[in-house]
Amino acid sequence: MKILAAVLFGISLTAGVALAAVEDEVRARIAPVGEVCLEGEDCAEGASAAPAAADEEPRSGEEVYAAACQACHNTGAAGAPKLGNQSEWEGRMDKGMETLVSHAINGFNAMPAKGGCGNCSDEEVEKAVEYMMAELE
Repeated sequence: MKILAAVLFGISLTAGVALAAVEDEVRARIAPVGEVCLEGEDCAEGASAAPAAADEEPRSGEEVYAAACQACHNTGAAGAPKLGNQSEWEGRMDKGMETLVSHAINGFNAMPAKGGCGNCSDEEVEKAVEYMMAELE
């Protein structure tokens, strides 16, 4: 009887250790992949990432156009006015540059915000709009 009790005790210890290992593995798999660090908070990892991006020069309008805008504005996809096509831009230009830039930044009709360019700054999007308007002249 004592041997059986010792065996059962040994099995329960082994099972407990195995369950703890499985629980640790599950916790590791479902752990968050990142954290949100707001400006002004002391975040160990994220504190150094923001200043590096601020040091970079904004891309030119032509670079942003080539990276994000040309897919629709070269083909006219989803009703996008084509680059250099004066007649397609006329009604839009009448609304003024401020409205065009606002629509480009915030999205308008089928165009998503910033034309889908998630890593474009507002300044870069504005430069892209200016580039497209310059192509009409």
